[in-house]
Amino acid sequence: MNSNLKIKVTVADRVYPLTIRDAREEEGIRKAVKQINEMVKQFEQNYEVRDKQDVLAMCALQLASQKEVKNVNESQDSKEIESKLLELSQLLDSHLA
Repeated sequence: MNSNLKIKVTVADRVYPLTIRDAREEEGIRKAVKQINEMVKQFEQNYEVRDKQDVLAMCALQLASQKEVKNVNESQDSKEIESKLLELSQLLDSHLA
């Protein structure tokens, strides 16, 4: 059964109709909209940017770069964990042999 829901969100003073799969998805979308609108407000207060498109581009760049930095950090953490597990495995093998 398809339970599509129609909602409206306001991003940078423009209303966008969205169709979502279920109510659980709505919470994530509303949080994202709130974050974007807060960033827009911050950029408008801190910089003399009059064009909403420029502000939205700056928001997109900031959000994308935050995601990429997180991915790089997680990748590095995974490599370090894998290395430590390999060391531990080799240590156990040497003691059990």
